Amino acid sequence: MAGVSGIEVVVAHSERATLRVGDVFLKVDTDQARIDVEVAAMGMVPVPTPAVLWRKPPVLAIAAVPGTALGRLGEPSTASSAAWTAAGSAVRKLHDAPLPPWPGRSLDEHAARLDAECEWLLANDVLPADLVRRNREIAEAALRPWRPVFVHGDLQLTHVFVDDDEITGVIDWSEAARGDAMFDLAILTLGHEERLDDVAAGYGGDVDLDVIRGWWSLRSLSAIRWLVESGFDPFAPGCEVDVLRARM
Repeated sequence: MAGVSGIEVVVAHSERATLRVGDVFLKVDTDQARIDVEVAAMGMVPVPTPAVLWRKPPVLAIAAVPGTALGRLGEPSTASSAAWTAAGSAVRKLHDAPLPPWPGRSLDEHAARLDAECEWLLANDVLPADLVRRNREIAEAALRPWRPVFVHGDLQLTHVFVDDDEITGVIDWSEAARGDAMFDLAILTLGHEERLDDVAAGYGGDVDLDVIRGWWSLRSLSAIRWLVESGFDPFAPGCEVDVLRARM
């Protein structure tokens, strides 16, 4: 790390912060259980992940992965169709892996959170009532029993890195757990619905489009309060509120 000219704040909010210092990322987390999950998951999954350099609570140091992120929510993705297809193939490998020993969020927990967040959105006039209610209806498709697989749990396209149409690394595994396969596919394509066919081609069969659409609505409705309170803007073009509007 000698000769490093500056420190980049990648993300920062009340729960955690990630800093980049040269080719090293320093993750500072108030919840060491999340870091435990992240380190354990990266040691188990059959897809490329960052190397763990050292850990001294509350800090985890990991190496940067080569390549560039698949894209960013609210911006057009410059990645090729082949890169998105490769991402789908990587997700399939993950979902075919042995389950982690720890559980994930249950169906009842997802449903309870959705109800609470919709009530908050309506009570505080954050979104029009018809927008909330329509997306709440669509979200029902995701609230059904699923066969648990090893899920990343927060598979935003900024967490998937590619180079020459190959996956070079998947980062940020703190939400990894047992869960619904369609949830990962939905988060990967959130705000980039035009790329779903490419992802599905790489993933192979067993893709339920209605369930994925349900997760788009459920995730967006459930995330808005946290995003606002953490200093992010879900109303930015192409982000969560636009995802909800696209369902109308």
